[in-house]
Amino acid sequence: MLGGDRHVTFLPERSAMQFLHLFTFRHRVLFATLLGSIGVAVVIVMSIDVARDMRLLDSASSDNVQYALSQTEVEYLEYELLLARAVHETAPDLKRLRQRFDIFYSRANTLQDAPTYARVRELPYFSAILPNIRSFLESQAQIIDSPDPVLQAAIPKLAETAAEFRSSIRLLSNSGLQYFAQDSDQHRLNVAITLTRMAAVVTFLVAALLVLVFYLVYLNAQNIRRRREVDQTSNRMKIVTGTALDAVVVCDLNGRILDFNAAAEQIFGHSAKTAIGADLGELIVPDKYRAAHDAGMARMRAHGEKHVTGKGRVKLEAKRATGELFPVEFAIQAAQTDEGEIFIAFLRDISHRVQAEQDLVAARDRALSGEKAKTDFLATMSHEIRTPLNGLLGNLALLRDTRLSAKQTRYIDNMDTSGKLLMSHISDVLDITKYDAGKLRLRPVAMNISALLQDIVDNQSGAASANNTVLEWGWRGEPADWIRADQDRIQHVLMNIIGNAVKFTHDGRVSLEIEMHSDQQSTAVMQITVRDTGIGMDAELQAQIFDDFMTGDSSYIRTVGGTGLGLGIAKRFVTALGGTIEVQSEKGTGSQFRIRLPVELIAAPESVVKERKQPTDAAPCHILLVEDNEINRFVAREMLTAAGHKVSEAHNGQIAVDMAQTQHFDLILMDISMPVKDGRKATREIRAGHGASARTPIVALTANAMAEEQEAFLLDGMNDILTKPLTREGLNEAIVNHVAARPDTPDTPMPATEPETKSHIATRYLDDLRETLGVEALDGLLARFMREVDETIGYLDDYTDQPLAEIAKKTHQIAGSAASLGAVELRGKLLAIETAAKAADMARLALEIDALPAIWTRTRETMQAERRAAPRD
Repeated sequence: MLGGDRHVTFLPERSAMQFLHLFTFRHRVLFATLLGSIGVAVVIVMSIDVARDMRLLDSASSDNVQYALSQTEVEYLEYELLLARAVHETAPDLKRLRQRFDIFYSRANTLQDAPTYARVRELPYFSAILPNIRSFLESQAQIIDSPDPVLQAAIPKLAETAAEFRSSIRLLSNSGLQYFAQDSDQHRLNVAITLTRMAAVVTFLVAALLVLVFYLVYLNAQNIRRRREVDQTSNRMKIVTGTALDAVVVCDLNGRILDFNAAAEQIFGHSAKTAIGADLGELIVPDKYRAAHDAGMARMRAHGEKHVTGKGRVKLEAKRATGELFPVEFAIQAAQTDEGEIFIAFLRDISHRVQAEQDLVAARDRALSGEKAKTDFLATMSHEIRTPLNGLLGNLALLRDTRLSAKQTRYIDNMDTSGKLLMSHISDVLDITKYDAGKLRLRPVAMNISALLQDIVDNQSGAASANNTVLEWGWRGEPADWIRADQDRIQHVLMNIIGNAVKFTHDGRVSLEIEMHSDQQSTAVMQITVRDTGIGMDAELQAQIFDDFMTGDSSYIRTVGGTGLGLGIAKRFVTALGGTIEVQSEKGTGSQFRIRLPVELIAAPESVVKERKQPTDAAPCHILLVEDNEINRFVAREMLTAAGHKVSEAHNGQIAVDMAQTQHFDLILMDISMPVKDGRKATREIRAGHGASARTPIVALTANAMAEEQEAFLLDGMNDILTKPLTREGLNEAIVNHVAARPDTPDTPMPATEPETKSHIATRYLDDLRETLGVEALDGLLARFMREVDETIGYLDDYTDQPLAEIAKKTHQIAGSAASLGAVELRGKLLAIETAAKAADMARLALEIDALPAIWTRTRETMQAERRAAPRD
């Protein structure tokens, strides 16, 4: 646990300030010791100097040296005195005279050679006299050592010479005595100076000693105070750790437990007596973490590497004395002590918190599951109800086209009104579920806001007239007709607001005012204000008016009806569009709704330029049309039969293979993407077999023929590629090129040239179909196609919940129909969606789906205009 791969935190035993103080104190003690040692060394050196000087001043040796010097002169005087006596005596004592001379001679030799007088011999006077004395002695010695008669005769001469040399002997003695006297004085002075210095040093050392004594007394007092504080702190820490709710466990580097507080005893179920000294891993680490714990401890001991120490709080599991595992949150810190590094772990039992979190998550999941189940139920039921209701309304529309009596017509009108009202309510519920589930997708398109408002006013004018209410609208400020926004959502919001205003206003006025607030060239905020003079609302109703199932005044409920969902949906749509909606009203005087929406200002779209071309014809032949899309088959069949060709149909590739095996066809038109067996595989099987149509030309029909795909089609055995939308010219050209020539081998492909298109609709195809099918048949075909596109766009609203393969399949089918009807821009976008779905490119898929509604709006408007148009030259 200590050395594992998780992260933990620790509290050191001593603070940084305490460590700094300890460090400074040690240096002060070291400095005082060094200073004392230097003082003692100085005293010792000075004592040695004093002892030396004292030895030099030793009286015995000094007196002996000076006595020897003075005795030299005394001995000489006695020698001279004997000579003086011997001059007047008849029989002098020659023996004594010789003895006295020998003594003096010995004294002189001592001065000449003795080491004691080495420094004296360096004196100028002393060194100058010694050679004279030596010459004197040598000359006198010869006479002294002569026979007695000779010596006696020479006594007067010796006395005279001795008297002359007396001054030199005196000078020699006095200079030596003076030197030794000065030397003694100098030694005494040196001793005095040394003693003075020693006294100064001793005084300094005594003063320093006194300072150190006072300082040590101060430090001792400080230590006593700090010891008392440490004891108090230790006691407080013991109380804190002993009463802490978190477990505190201290162990050493070997994992041996050093401390185990009361909370640890309660949490883990071990007594402190049992725990202290035990191994941490064996005591509280779960078995599944033991290997990591032991490895971590070994790693710390070997390399000092720590993965959890000092890294913050960690959640893990621990083990109680009973063997039960429970979740803990712990932090670990390391500290250095005299015994080595220790680790302090703070552990908290979080079993209750974890359980509470799990309960909370479970409750949240249940709530979300219930909310999702409710939303899914509403969405599912709305779809399930709409499906039969669509069939009901469709059949009512068909029934209206039959021969009916006036009463039957009235009944059908009532049923149609009720069905449409029910459909509106279901749509409202479905929109709410989509918004609440986060699946409401915006579809910004180029739109004319003035035309939209005029359409809404025209739609509500009948209800307004029935209530004797004036309904009007107008611009405030400069008009800005063309914007890019979500037309369907804006229309839904305005229909609800304006419809409510008309419903609750009798014998009054409903007015719409629109204005643009633009700060930039392309972005603006559109504000639409709807005012009425109806029944109004009180403050309580205003606060709840945008809630679901809220209706207006109860006195009108039976008259105007409604579910109370309209304004709730309007509020959701406005919020989704990034805008705001607010209401101001007063009971009995009317209401005012203000809607503010961000929009993009755009220029008016260019007019659609339509070009018409006359189709060409080809010789009649028998053609196999292989196509899974019913609309595409219908369009191609009608074009071919109108040109005089015989057409057989196959719904998938397998049927085509079977038919080509038994029947001979002049030409096979083969779609590429089909169920059961696609066009490429069917082509390969037809070519590989020996059926009746094995050598028949096969022309690929595709709405998405890329360059690399065309090459693949040809390698499969196809002769040509005809891209959708199909035209009579393209079909006739393919028939002429391949049926007339009937090549034995596949020809080089010559794709049919698509008609020139300068807008989102290639109207030439519609002209072809109109001429081939007739106006009524084309009108039904376009109506069916528009329903299929609307259903597909509705299906793509929830594309995140749909299988990508299904999205690709649906868009491919609609793309084929769009190609047949000349909706080139719509076809391109559908093919882009198919490609993104096949590649599972969700980002590209979302982008393409978002752009689809705007393209369909432009295409639908043109198709709507073309439905009842007659062919043009």
